[in-house]
Amino acid sequence: RWWDEQLQQEFKLESLLEIEFETHFIRFLMPTIRGAETGSKKRYAGSLRNRSGELELRFKGLESVRSDWTPLAQNFQRELYRRVFFGQPYREYVRATAKALNAGELDAQLVYRKRLRRRLDEYRRNLPPHVQAARKAKKVGRWVSYLITVNGPEPLDNLHSAIDYQHYADAQLAPAADGILHFVGDSFERLTANQLNLF
Repeated sequence: RWWDEQLQQEFKLESLLEIEFETHFIRFLMPTIRGAETGSKKRYAGSLRNRSGELELRFKGLESVRSDWTPLAQNFQRELYRRVFFGQPYREYVRATAKALNAGELDAQLVYRKRLRRRLDEYRRNLPPHVQAARKAKKVGRWVSYLITVNGPEPLDNLHSAIDYQHYADAQLAPAADGILHFVGDSFERLTANQLNLF
């Protein structure tokens, strides 16, 4: 109403703009895009009260809701953001997760699952990891489940090499963590530096 009156008085214009209230976040974070100083309106996390009055987190576009990230990254990010948003200790959680990863305790959460969009023989150059894994699989369907090993991507049904835990720390945990740790003056690398160097 105020906006309509201002436009009419100052510019003699009728406003056709409609604004709809959707969500009120108690706390809100729009992480920067990796390698940039700005965020993206399609990537955020916020805390709000649900209809029952309980606090909950809502994620959009972040690792925890994207299907191309492992369950490890999704679960880790959800729990880390919950701890930071609600003022709970998070440093030991980050360290314990990195330690459990390197000890092989989280192997079931390391599986990438990706869909093949074409027939295998149609992929020719720059083969993405899921295609590399599919070419090594005993049975190929539309979906490929694979792990990153010290010898590259390998399908679950034909796994021969040791899991590359450093890949999962660098490519899954660190990006999922640093989106929020940056804002509290921390980083995944700083919190885990001593223990990751032991492996």
